[in-house]
Amino acid sequence: MLKGFQTAFRIPDLRKRILFTLGIFIVYRIGGHVPSPGVNAEALGEFFRMQQNTLFGLYDMFAGGAFGKATVFALGIMPYISASIIIQLMGTVVPFFQKLQKSGEEGRKKITQYTRYGTVGISVLQALGVSIFLESIVTPTGVAAVPHPGMAFRLMTMLTLATGTTLIMWLGEQISERGIGNGISLIIFIGIIDRLPFAVMDEIRQFMGGNRTLLMEVFMLALFLGVTAAVILLTQGTRKIAVQYAKKVVGRKVYGGQRTHIPLRVNTAGVMPIIFAQSIMFFPSTLATFLPESGFKDWLNNAFNFESFTYMGFYAILIIFFTYFYTAVAFNPVDVADNMKKYGGFIPGIRPGKATSDFMDNILTKITLPGSIFLGVIAIIPSLITRYSNVNYNYASFFGGTTLLIIVGVGLDTLQQIESHLLMRHYDGFMKSGHIRGRRRM
Repeated sequence: MLKGFQTAFRIPDLRKRILFTLGIFIVYRIGGHVPSPGVNAEALGEFFRMQQNTLFGLYDMFAGGAFGKATVFALGIMPYISASIIIQLMGTVVPFFQKLQKSGEEGRKKITQYTRYGTVGISVLQALGVSIFLESIVTPTGVAAVPHPGMAFRLMTMLTLATGTTLIMWLGEQISERGIGNGISLIIFIGIIDRLPFAVMDEIRQFMGGNRTLLMEVFMLALFLGVTAAVILLTQGTRKIAVQYAKKVVGRKVYGGQRTHIPLRVNTAGVMPIIFAQSIMFFPSTLATFLPESGFKDWLNNAFNFESFTYMGFYAILIIFFTYFYTAVAFNPVDVADNMKKYGGFIPGIRPGKATSDFMDNILTKITLPGSIFLGVIAIIPSLITRYSNVNYNYASFFGGTTLLIIVGVGLDTLQQIESHLLMRHYDGFMKSGHIRGRRRM
C-alpha cells in the first residue's frame, strides 16, 4: 500500500487532486471551529454533553462536532442531504422530475440546480429553528446560551448558518469536480473521523488507569476487524444478472451481440436506512428533554435508552423497513427493463418487458432481506457493547452503525477512484494483493 501512495503522488494530475482534496478538508475543519456570533460557547458545550444520545447528538455527528459548538458550519451538510432525498423522492411521483431524470446530462444539471436551491431554503428554515432553540437553552447552573436574544440574533444566525451550509455544499462540489472521491460523502467522512483520535485516546486512558484489561482490548480489536470485514462484504456484495444484447446489422457492420450483466447490490440502500431509523428512534429521547419531570418522562428515557432491548428491537425493525423502502426508491426494475428492451437487451430465458422487471424485482426482494437483517445487526452492535461492558458509546460507535458504514463505504469509493486513475496510466493499482470490486485487470 505504501508503494501505491508513492505511485499516486508521482502522477502530477492525481497528486494535484489529492492535495486539493486535503486542502478542502483543512478549510472545512477551520470553518468547524469559527464560532457563530452571539452564543456562549461554554454554556452550549455544557448542554450538549448531556445530549449525546438524542437527535442533537446525531446531527452533531454529521456536522463533525460543529453543531454542538454553534460554529458557522453548525448545520453541516444535512440540508443538502435532505434536499437531495426530497428531490429523489419527488422523482418517483412528480412527472416533471421524472422527465428530468430521464433527460440525460441536461436533466442532471437541472436536478443539481434545484437541489442547490432546496439546500439554501432548507438551511434558512433550519437556521431559524436553531436560533430559537439556542435562545431557549439554559444550563442547570442558570447560564443562558444566548446572552442577548431577539430578532437581531435570529437574523444574524440565519445568515451565518445558511451561508456556512452553502459554502460546505460548494466545497463538496469542488472535491467531486477537481479532487478525488465524492465530495459530499467525504465531507461527512472527515467529520466522523475527527472524533476517532479523541475516542481512542480516551480508551487508552481507561486502559492505563486500570479500567480495561488487556484481554478486553484484544477482544475489542478483534471485534472491530471482524465487523469491518463483514461491512466490506455487505457493501461490495452483488448479485449479477446476465444480459444478452441482440446483434444489429447496419450496412456492412455488425453491432451488439455482447454479453454483460446487471449488478444488483445486496445493500442497495447504503447507509440511508440507518440514518432514517436512528432519527426516528432518537425522537422520543429528544422529546423527553423538553418535558417536565414526570413518570411519563422517566418511561420514555428508560424505554428508548439506546442500551434497552426495546430500543434495539424497534431500531432493527425500522432499519429493515427503510431498507426495502429506500431500495424501491433507488432502483426501479420497470425503468431498467424498459431501457434494456429499448436497446435490444434481454435476460436469457426471460421475456422482455414486464416479465424482466418482475424477475429483477423478485431477485432484489430476496437479496435485500439478508442485507437488511445484517444492517440491523450491525446497527445495534454499539448498543450491545455499551450494555455489556463499561466502554464509552463515543468509542463503541466506531464498531458498527452509521459511523462504520460511512467510513467503509466512503473509503472504498475513494480507493476505487484512485485505482481507476492508476490503471488508466498502466500502473498496477493501489494495492498489489487483493482487488477492489469494480477494478478491471489490465
